[in-house]
Amino acid sequence: MPFDASAYGRHVAAVYDDTYAHLDPAEAVERLAALADGGPVCEFGIGTGRLALPLLARGLTVAGIEGSPEMVAGLRAKPGGDRIEVALGDFAQTRVPGEYALVVLAFNTVFALPDQAAQVACFRNAAAHLRPGGRFVVEAWVPDPGAFRTGSALRPVRVAEDEVLLEAAVLHPAEQRMTTTKIRLTDGGVRLLPANHRYAWPAELDLMAELAGMVREHRWAGWAAEPFTDDSREHVSVWRRPEAA
Repeated sequence: MPFDASAYGRHVAAVYDDTYAHLDPAEAVERLAALADGGPVCEFGIGTGRLALPLLARGLTVAGIEGSPEMVAGLRAKPGGDRIEVALGDFAQTRVPGEYALVVLAFNTVFALPDQAAQVACFRNAAAHLRPGGRFVVEAWVPDPGAFRTGSALRPVRVAEDEVLLEAAVLHPAEQRMTTTKIRLTDGGVRLLPANHRYAWPAELDLMAELAGMVREHRWAGWAAEPFTDDSREHVSVWRRPEAA
């Protein structure tokens, strides 16, 4: 089936903000603002504005690309959401006018793309949005096939008095793909949130950046710039477009 960039938002937009309300974006916003250094920011997969709106509130110019009209509607409904230019489409291909100091692809969203070719195209699209010296930032988890038993896994994501969030996943290692669905349980009922992944190791992402003409500047274990080590289960990676000669 052809990749449908709008599919994720159709399933999750109505409950996205509630589902991830426990995640504090402050540390990510602080780091991104420092990396942008006052320049304009473009977020791929801008969603409902979890990062974009706090960046806008800091006085930065923010634009974005989003595949889901429902997610964009959620952004527009929030204060400041009408001040952000958003292009609707697949962020591996869609362009927003202008050149940016920073392109952001956060919250594992690079893995939403269906295959390696689309991910390579995404890196090239990011580089095309950057001004000379601009940065591309990706936040993603580190693949851990050993966490799966007989190719499947069920893990708690969040357990609280008013909500339980589980994730069920089936691994397809030959294609570096995971079929996943989060199960959100509240007193209002059960909600299924599918979000499949084509995963890639950090070194593979480095090669994608190189193919797009960028060089790695940083790799941290999180937004607080903790050292990335053998035990790191996620990473924040920063690649830079070289300055013009």
